[in-house]
Amino acid sequence: MVLVALAILGGVLGFLSGQWLRDGVTDATSREAVPSVSQLSRAVPEVLPDFTLGTLEGPPRSLSSFEYDSLIVNFWATWCAPCRREIPLLRELRATRGDRGVEVVGIAVDFREDVERYAAEIGLDYPLLIGEEDGLAAADAFGVDPVFPFTVFADAERRIVALKIGELHADEAEFILDHIEKINTGSLAIERAREQIRDELRRLDALRAEKSPA
Repeated sequence: MVLVALAILGGVLGFLSGQWLRDGVTDATSREAVPSVSQLSRAVPEVLPDFTLGTLEGPPRSLSSFEYDSLIVNFWATWCAPCRREIPLLRELRATRGDRGVEVVGIAVDFREDVERYAAEIGLDYPLLIGEEDGLAAADAFGVDPVFPFTVFADAERRIVALKIGELHADEAEFILDHIEKINTGSLAIERAREQIRDELRRLDALRAEKSPA
């Protein structure tokens, strides 16, 4: 069973086809305990699902076309505050780990004109796939009701190693990516890596909860 390292923040609205995008998802703003995979309503896939969405450049591109040793797939929206906060970290991870086979792919589930405007405003420099209702369908393929942001980490075989719901933090990302490198070199079994990541993310989440104001 695939590890899901979750910091579920706030209530989750289900996928509502045909309604405004903001009616189908919510952003992550308050902290709860980290549930196990068995507590989720649906199974998270073992490997990255494939889908094709539009790009900033225009032509559609599939997720499977990104062939890297470590892939970070980040679902976000321009109106989501924690999504915006974690973008500098994602840019830094790509800059510092790109030569080690890491790529970041942003999945913007939002109106195209809003994504284009925001990406230009901040100079966003990693690849983006953009979808409205088809973006929500892509999020739904991961087995988690859409709450933004959520970030998926996959190894060289496209197996999902960790899925973090809520704002991603540097210590979490570094720990996960270090373990994916070990998986890729064969020095660590993926099942053991998932267990270690789960335990560490729970520990880090508890520490942040202690430091957060009541």
